[in-house]
Amino acid sequence: MRLSIVVPCYNEEAVLPETISRLCALKRELIAEQHIAPDSEIILVDDGSRDRTWALIEQASAADPCVRGIKLSRNRGHQAALIAGLFGAEGEAVVSVDADLQDDLNAIREMVAACGKGADVVYGVRKRRDTDTFFKRFTAESYYKLLDVLGVEIVFNHADYRLLSRRALEALKQYGESNLFLRGIIPQLGFPSAIVYYVRAERFAGESKYPLKKMLAFAWQGVTSFSAAPLRAITGLGVAVSVASFVVALWALWVRLFSESAVPGWASTVVPMFFLAGIQLLCIGIIGEYLAKIYLEVKRRPPYFIEKTSGGLNRPLDIVDPPASGPLATDMQRKTR
Repeated sequence: MRLSIVVPCYNEEAVLPETISRLCALKRELIAEQHIAPDSEIILVDDGSRDRTWALIEQASAADPCVRGIKLSRNRGHQAALIAGLFGAEGEAVVSVDADLQDDLNAIREMVAACGKGADVVYGVRKRRDTDTFFKRFTAESYYKLLDVLGVEIVFNHADYRLLSRRALEALKQYGESNLFLRGIIPQLGFPSAIVYYVRAERFAGESKYPLKKMLAFAWQGVTSFSAAPLRAITGLGVAVSVASFVVALWALWVRLFSESAVPGWASTVVPMFFLAGIQLLCIGIIGEYLAKIYLEVKRRPPYFIEKTSGGLNRPLDIVDPPASGPLATDMQRKTR
């Protein structure tokens, strides 16, 4: 099969030369073993980096015709960069992997084998989290469990290291969402899947591009994009608040009738006021978050623009790939032709 390996990059100057070297070596091995076709490709997507990432990508694509580059016009986030690479790939199977070399590249060999046996989606899943701090390990595993409780179909300890067949990738293009959370979208495709376990290593060089603030925002994206449970919880919360308010009212009445220490009007005014105000603000915030997502979706803004390419990716630079999905995208592509 012809294989495409997609690598989103953001300020990866320190690690990118080693990443390219290892991926090219792996590609040559797989070609020599006749697991993949000689015209298999490596696609590096520069997500608006501010360092020499794009210069390194251009150098690599000039040295190897199978290394190709896509430069986004500005930083659009990991998921948008990943989609840009996936939709720009031409292989029969596409593997997505981060540039930091924490994911074991040898797992790609097992993914290709699983795809050859009929799996349209092959998930790379971490065996353990020994390289994580206790805080990160605890919060990450708790998050996966929370999503499962909320009814979100997700693969435990799987990030964005996976293989997609051409059939699965074409199905993915039908999703025209602006709020991208691929870990939740991919399992919904429903095609035959397999799991490849691997050991995650320490970052080879550079610093993580996902600080706590971005991780929390991405986690909230996953919850609100695939579950209406927070909205339904508001109903349950309203019932609970009503019961609690009734209990507080009984307590205030008891103090007033059977105690001499009660301040007239204090309990019946202050306690319910602060309690209910806090609950109302919480509920308004949750509803507002979902309303904001609807607002972003209905505007149909494209998640990225391609500024330029390198290495022979013959794609129009003034055409935006997504929202190249769904009926609207099909119509746009027809008009472009």
